[in-house]
Amino acid sequence: MGRRPARCYRYCKNKPYPKSRFNRGVPDPKLRIYDLGRKKAHVDDFPLCIHLVSNEYEQLSAEALEAGRICANKYIVKNSGKDSFHLRVRVHPFHVIRINKMLSCAGADRLQTGMRHAFGKPAGLVARVNIGQIIFSVRSRDQNKATVIEALRRCKYKFPGRQKIVISNKWGFTSMTRPEYLEARTQGKLMPDGCYVKTAPSKGKLEDYFESVRRTGR
Repeated sequence: MGRRPARCYRYCKNKPYPKSRFNRGVPDPKLRIYDLGRKKAHVDDFPLCIHLVSNEYEQLSAEALEAGRICANKYIVKNSGKDSFHLRVRVHPFHVIRINKMLSCAGADRLQTGMRHAFGKPAGLVARVNIGQIIFSVRSRDQNKATVIEALRRCKYKFPGRQKIVISNKWGFTSMTRPEYLEARTQGKLMPDGCYVKTAPSKGKLEDYFESVRRTGR
């Protein structure tokens, strides 16, 4: 028996039903990779940040998220190179969907239980997304802006409902706007922290201050 169409599980009807010790036998999600491209790139390398934002309260299947991830990745790699971006999947398929299997072959009428014991068995995983929630985020260089927008536009076709493409005013995946980031960088207040940055503390113990000065090179 194949998968049901995703339209059967599109709407958020029930409470979240995650995998747990009460909910066993859940199949693995199709989506396994959440970071693609040059994920170890320094925070200074990729100032541009573009998001794919959900415009509906719905459920996105792990299969749809995987298809969208592959679509966006292929387009950017083909047009601007595999080291020109960092794509991150921002939603996780935790919600387990169920199916009440019915036999549909000839002579199955006496085996079917109908609505008796209708609580189904785990069939797959979906991510519950809200209005305004980010699905994918891509950081890249400014010259790749059109390529990233087109990649996210194409992967919109893999999802039900409506999505928006939003160009962020932040520097990469950090929480600082571009003018704030550039000002803090010139003042030597930033400490690199993977894809993000930390601000060097101006309060606290003296030894912590000297350590932050040593790390930032002020």
